[in-house]
Amino acid sequence: MIYAVPRITKTLRGQLNELDGLRDALGDRVKTPARWMGSLRREVRAASIEGSTSIEGFSVSPAEALALTSGGEPAAGQDDENRYAVSCYARAMDHVGTMAIDPVFGWSDRVILDLHFDACYFQRDRNPGLWRTGPIRVPASDGTSAYVGPDGDDVVGLMDEVVESLVEGERHVDDHLVVRAAMAHLNVVSVHPFEDGNGRISRIVQSLVLAREGLASPEFFSIEEYLGSHTREYHAALREAQGGSYQPDRDASGWVAFCVEAHIAQARERLAQIERAAVRWGLLEEQVAQRGWPERLVIALEQSLAGGTSRAAYCDEADVSAATASGDFRRLSDAGLVVQRGRGRNITYVAADELRARIGPSASAGDSGA
Repeated sequence: MIYAVPRITKTLRGQLNELDGLRDALGDRVKTPARWMGSLRREVRAASIEGSTSIEGFSVSPAEALALTSGGEPAAGQDDENRYAVSCYARAMDHVGTMAIDPVFGWSDRVILDLHFDACYFQRDRNPGLWRTGPIRVPASDGTSAYVGPDGDDVVGLMDEVVESLVEGERHVDDHLVVRAAMAHLNVVSVHPFEDGNGRISRIVQSLVLAREGLASPEFFSIEEYLGSHTREYHAALREAQGGSYQPDRDASGWVAFCVEAHIAQARERLAQIERAAVRWGLLEEQVAQRGWPERLVIALEQSLAGGTSRAAYCDEADVSAATASGDFRRLSDAGLVVQRGRGRNITYVAADELRARIGPSASAGDSGA
């Protein structure tokens, strides 16, 4: 037995209708062609991944998160679980993006197992990609148990039920997408099917349910960043639904309501971020035009403000050679607008205080207030 979808009250239906309007507006905005959308998309993705991993105690700086989620890898020989957690989570989300558009995709236990392997690959001693076979408990701060999962012998059968609910959800779509995603999250984290990484995999599965809707730029529609900045409320909602142990006959109404509220707050913040990014781009265009520089330098400045950039990232988005990129960054550095950090292959360019002062509050367009 797994958790059942709760009855949708009139109040919750009204919130879902409000959310539908926000998601429609957000979908329209992210599909609008804009030169700055690429930087914002990377920034949002990095913040979402960092927010999700931070819930389980893994922490990196915004600049590191951006580098790691944009294809970077932890430095060779660097035994740092924080960075590996972010890097592996990003790999799992890349996998989510592929499965979201796969025309022959089908939910199976192997989908969840493989995503867990992606996300927890660096924790080889915790059997990534394999169901747990023994008991599991989540310790509380006082040494007692905050949550006790079902017996290891029950995991395979319960996860079969979870997978079947995911299959049926896509087949019949009787329930609202966000409700289905919330229930997938609750059921996976409540079965607690792995030795570690159960919170991460439940949030990744939730994201896959949402991404399967086929929306452009699915990273704008996730709630990982909100959950990362509201961890106390997140855990409280889970405790209320679970009651300290595996009790799937409990009412999940409070949990679903929490998730819907999170989606509403996150959607509002994403719309505000897009507005700020548009204003910021306009101000950067003025800075470049006043100096008579090529328009492409706006991209370099935008990237430097959005957590920092590298020569390779600039080459890719501006479609310029490495030599041209080096010259452009020298020009920006000489003007006091960007600062070079690192050496050799690890060089990054970040916005200087001078640039942030010129742009004003819009310089922090990527900061989430959700």
